[in-house]
Amino acid sequence: MRLSRYFLPVLKETPAEAQIVSHRLMLRAGMIKQASAGIYSWLPLGYRVLKRIEQVVHEEQQRAGHIPVLMPTLQSADLWQESGRYDAYGDELLRIRDRHDRDMLYGPTNEEMITDIFRSYVSSYKALPLTLYHIQWKFRDEVRPRFGVMRGREFLMKDGYNFDLTKEDALHAYNRHLVTYLRTYERLGLQAIPMRADSGPIGGDDTHEFLVLAETGESEVFYDAEITDLKFGDRAIDYDSVDQCRAVLEEFTSRYARTDETHDPALFDKVPAERQRVARGIEVGQIFYFGTKYSEAMGATVQGPDGKPVPVHMGSHGIGVSRLVGAIIEASHDDKGIIWPEGVTPFACGIVNLRQGDDAADAACEQLYGALAAIGLEALYDDRDERAGAKFATMDLIGLPWRITVGPRGLKNGVVELTSRRTGESEELAPEAAIRKLADIYAPHLGAARA
Repeated sequence: MRLSRYFLPVLKETPAEAQIVSHRLMLRAGMIKQASAGIYSWLPLGYRVLKRIEQVVHEEQQRAGHIPVLMPTLQSADLWQESGRYDAYGDELLRIRDRHDRDMLYGPTNEEMITDIFRSYVSSYKALPLTLYHIQWKFRDEVRPRFGVMRGREFLMKDGYNFDLTKEDALHAYNRHLVTYLRTYERLGLQAIPMRADSGPIGGDDTHEFLVLAETGESEVFYDAEITDLKFGDRAIDYDSVDQCRAVLEEFTSRYARTDETHDPALFDKVPAERQRVARGIEVGQIFYFGTKYSEAMGATVQGPDGKPVPVHMGSHGIGVSRLVGAIIEASHDDKGIIWPEGVTPFACGIVNLRQGDDAADAACEQLYGALAAIGLEALYDDRDERAGAKFATMDLIGLPWRITVGPRGLKNGVVELTSRRTGESEELAPEAAIRKLADIYAPHLGAARA
């Protein structure tokens, strides 16, 4: 990946339509281009981040035993009419009629379709529990799409659906999803707080939203400051253990944390005054238990242990994959540009050649590029014939966590400069030592991917 050959259309000026930091920086860093209101093309750098996030989500879902599928973006209106949501959903549902005059829709979610798949193939309780999920593009016809990918009309989402025999089993699936989400967000470099929320058009009484604290968040949130001290870390969890999953849920939801829709001032007043916090939050995921709402309406039953048909208990669980790109930037940037966490960065580091055309500098950069690739780390090599200041500005804007600077003066002393984007601190190291340090820094992320 050499910048002289890469497609990275960075902008010097901030487009006038960009109102929040993530939108401004995604446009300036050449990550996205607006195709129409609330709909974006993902350019190479943005697409790499999107795929990194998608990979982490896949890994954590499958770690918990959830099974990936892929459902279409266009759905038959018949299924939504069967569940009763076709007319109830409102104007955000994009309704389409095909050439044969059949009513279709561009799916904003997939409860009906997954229920139809389940009822077509599963007839016995012995096939339970079962959780299916996919990562697919969705569409909601927002009346005022804004803030770039944070509130677009087309978005990439992971939505998963559990099928269980009893409410108790389904609540275990709910708790299990909460655990997977905590792990996922921490791997992405985020602290996402589970907050009691409103279920909206999905339905059900049990639901938590996961919110990242940010000044530009669309929701007002009220919480006990103690919750921000909680970390899931790399603790081992048996996802089949009801007790372990319930304990995590209780640990992360026992303190007050609610969105404005479910805020209860009387309960909030019981939190010690010095720990009461009111802030803004960005929603990046939500989990629901809604029981038999869809299974009863659509006839999704299994033969129970007594031989009688039983409607399955269900829940749905979403993560906004494309929205997470914006949320991470909102939580991690400075006045120079983006600061990617190591878990989602499009490239592990940038290599800046201060004297392009100098034989020693060119050779050293090539060796560093190859050595990083050999240990599974992709670097972006700025081999352009540009001023050093312009190269540094590009690297700061696109936010790679680490930069290796190579110049003739340092090479005479046998060193290169390794710089942290987050702290700005630099140190001079032998090229081999710089590679070893990066290998150590990224080892937990490579290890998590293989776990």
